[in-house]
Amino acid sequence: MKTTVSRRGLVRLISFFIFAVAILAAADLMYMQKIKRLENAVQAGYSSAVEGLAQSADTISTVLTKGRYASSPSMMSRLSGELMASSMQAKTALESLPVAGMSIDNLEKFLSQVGNYATSLSRRATAGESLSDEDRANVASLSECADRLSEELWSLRMKMVTSDQSVEEIFEGVDSDVGSFLADGVSGIEDGLKEMPKLIYDGPFSDHILERVPLMTKDANPVSEDEAREKAAKALGVDSYRVLTSEAGEEGKMPAYCFYSEGGRCAVSKNGGYIIYCIKQRNVRDSALSAEEATEYAEEYLKNLGIENMEKTYFECFNGVCTINYAYRDGDVICYTDLIKVAVALDNGEILGYDARGFLVNHHERKFDEPKITEDEAVGNISKSLEPQGCGLAVIPTDSVKEKLCYEVKCRTENGRDVLIYVNAETGDEEEILLLLITEAGQLTV
Repeated sequence: MKTTVSRRGLVRLISFFIFAVAILAAADLMYMQKIKRLENAVQAGYSSAVEGLAQSADTISTVLTKGRYASSPSMMSRLSGELMASSMQAKTALESLPVAGMSIDNLEKFLSQVGNYATSLSRRATAGESLSDEDRANVASLSECADRLSEELWSLRMKMVTSDQSVEEIFEGVDSDVGSFLADGVSGIEDGLKEMPKLIYDGPFSDHILERVPLMTKDANPVSEDEAREKAAKALGVDSYRVLTSEAGEEGKMPAYCFYSEGGRCAVSKNGGYIIYCIKQRNVRDSALSAEEATEYAEEYLKNLGIENMEKTYFECFNGVCTINYAYRDGDVICYTDLIKVAVALDNGEILGYDARGFLVNHHERKFDEPKITEDEAVGNISKSLEPQGCGLAVIPTDSVKEKLCYEVKCRTENGRDVLIYVNAETGDEEEILLLLITEAGQLTV
């Protein structure tokens, strides 16, 4: 039976078809606009992180220049505090950038050493020791490194904000003859920091300590690449370890297998199969979670990796990411040498970063001697202008690879500022004084 369509029906059919096409076209346009908005948001987030990193480099350069001409202990102390704060801000900004798979060893070393070295010089100045010609030459060299770092970063940001390339082309180099702006910028930064001076001083980031063989891996049994891949898959949260791509490994004091998957990168030690670090790169668009909620995600992550007895110490929230520092608790002693850092996205609790290098370098089975002074005696040794708030035992790093067992006395000043005093548990001497910086964005020490 032949079916016929009336003229009116044909008109309606054609009209419906045109209407459907229009709806699809509008939906496609809305979808493309949404994608563009998302791309712009991602690019703006990365651009903001680069700008924050560049501003921190500017501040570091300025403060180092002042440090070359400072002579009083009070001024050195003030400048070292500013350097510590700026280097921490720079590290947080760096964690917001998609640098997975890129070599940033020199940059990370520079940001770790610069404030720590200045603090060491400040302590020596307070003890009445004048800065040597070598010290001032080191500060001058660090200042020049900061200048080069700032120049590279501002150049990178200018390319980002003036480019008509897509986010993928800028940050991943996909189908781009120009290549990745960020990769090129990071390469320039690394080259510029190759002339860093070798710094030997009384601090945990001194070159003689950074070059130590990690205690956790030096006598550990080797693992195969497949075994390491499975561990990396678990750390990255990948369903099947077979989707992980093996990259060129890392050598040095802690040789590692490296794997990449879905924007994440993970390094696993060849000896012992320990997760050294994991990084995931994405822009976090809002901060729906509190720092306390982020801590719950971080502690669940540590539990899933089988890491126990870690205690939250300090944290900082920046650009939608909460970075939480953990120290190992050995019975009633907290070990500030055995550190793990976890970065949590504040929009959904995803783990974006994990760094166990401090833990792997320093952790070992300890046997503590009985303290020769009591807790009350330690508290009695602090300044009478401080009000004690609590006391406990802690291990702190020294200017060598050795450690010191101290009483950590939590205090408050007359104007309400929080201070940590570390009193040697054997001699009763003050070993360290740290100021707690507590803001809505976090809790840090200088």
